[in-house]
Amino acid sequence: MDPSPAAPAPEGPQGPLSATERADYEHLRRVADVRHCRLRYAVTSLLLVLAFVLAPLSVVAAWVDSQISDTDRYVQTVSPIGKAPAVQNALTNRVTDRVVSYIKTDEITAALTRALQKVGAPPVVVDRSGALAGVLKGGATSVVHGVVNKVVTSDQFEKAWDIANRRAHAAVVNVLTGEGGSAVEAKGNTISLNIGTVIKEVQGKLVDAGFKKADKIPDIDKSIVLVKVDKLNKAQDAMRLLNIVGVWLPVLVVVLAALAVWVGPAHRVAMMSAGVGIGVMMVLLLLALAFFRQKYLDSVQPKVQSPDAAAVVYDNLVQFLQQSTRTVLVIAVIVVIAGYLYGPGRGARAIRRATVRATESAGRLLARVGLRTGGVGRWLDGHRSWTTGTVIAAGILALFLWNYPTPGSVALVLGLGVLVLAILGILAATRAVPAPAVTGPGDTEAAPGPLAGPRRVEPGAPGAEPEKEPPYEGG
Repeated sequence: MDPSPAAPAPEGPQGPLSATERADYEHLRRVADVRHCRLRYAVTSLLLVLAFVLAPLSVVAAWVDSQISDTDRYVQTVSPIGKAPAVQNALTNRVTDRVVSYIKTDEITAALTRALQKVGAPPVVVDRSGALAGVLKGGATSVVHGVVNKVVTSDQFEKAWDIANRRAHAAVVNVLTGEGGSAVEAKGNTISLNIGTVIKEVQGKLVDAGFKKADKIPDIDKSIVLVKVDKLNKAQDAMRLLNIVGVWLPVLVVVLAALAVWVGPAHRVAMMSAGVGIGVMMVLLLLALAFFRQKYLDSVQPKVQSPDAAAVVYDNLVQFLQQSTRTVLVIAVIVVIAGYLYGPGRGARAIRRATVRATESAGRLLARVGLRTGGVGRWLDGHRSWTTGTVIAAGILALFLWNYPTPGSVALVLGLGVLVLAILGILAATRAVPAPAVTGPGDTEAAPGPLAGPRRVEPGAPGAEPEKEPPYEGG
């Protein structure tokens, strides 16, 4: 057999290039390719670094924006705080102390002493009447504590708590921006909760219980310190900035990562690098939240706030931030796994072969029982890349449109996507009908009927072509 003719040499202005000129030409092409590849790697690296740095900021910004703009989301955040036993105990003790502090037991015992003197009581009784101050204060504390505890732990209080927080949703804006006035107030480096409504209800209950002067308690100092943070003003400035970019910063991170994958010389490697980098940043964000939690609890003074109640407040305030961080982490892990399965690794090839065999076997089984897809199956078989891309794009769009996706919703979308791809693969495998079995060594196979379609030969049978692995298209 004659060797195939060599490619024609490029022609210069004066004719074909000489051997030396051709060598120089090829050398210049290689140098240009190397420079182009290096430039693409540099641009890809820059885009990935920007995406990694902005990823945790985008999660925090989206969380801040949701807490400010979504009233339902805000109520879901603060509602468990009023139901937590630690917060209820701290609130009961604080309100009890405030109420009892306005009960003047010394004045009561002094009045009792004067009354005993007027009626001519024995001196020993008059002298010991002052000792009743401690007993009166203890009894008043017990009664008030019981009344307050019933109010704070009642279903009516839970409903009132949610209604008050829904109406006072501006409190979140107040805390994060330092503007406006509401039940939650940010002053200096302290975030406080105004409990005037609770005290008013307690006053009414005490009046009903016989404490007629409870409604005379002056309206002063009715706040509980929730959080005390150094340099709160700087944190508020940062929160204002994050609130402005809360909507577009996550989109920017996705665009940067997509551009890095598109520009990169090896698309699959760039995609896996984006997944690994963003996943690492999410882990660091979770560790930072845990660190700040411990730092905050260590700074809480028991005289100012109960450590248990402070922990409940912090955990509920950041619960949706932690949930969003875990969601992004799960998505990053899925991207890395998908990139690996799409690659040339031995394990990835084995998984792809097993998947193809399973779908082909299921398709042949359905074909034997009479389910034939015909032209539809052949179209699906010839457009596997297109259908796979469509399913993946639909899953990504579903997550974007999902209102606050969680790791569970990501798993649901992933499961549905894998199921749809498996069904499409099975339908593509039923594009042809297997030939009838041979009845004996001397018999010939019966001719297929008019609806039988092309004959299929089982893999491994005599005359069958070796089973081929799906073509690898990764970068």
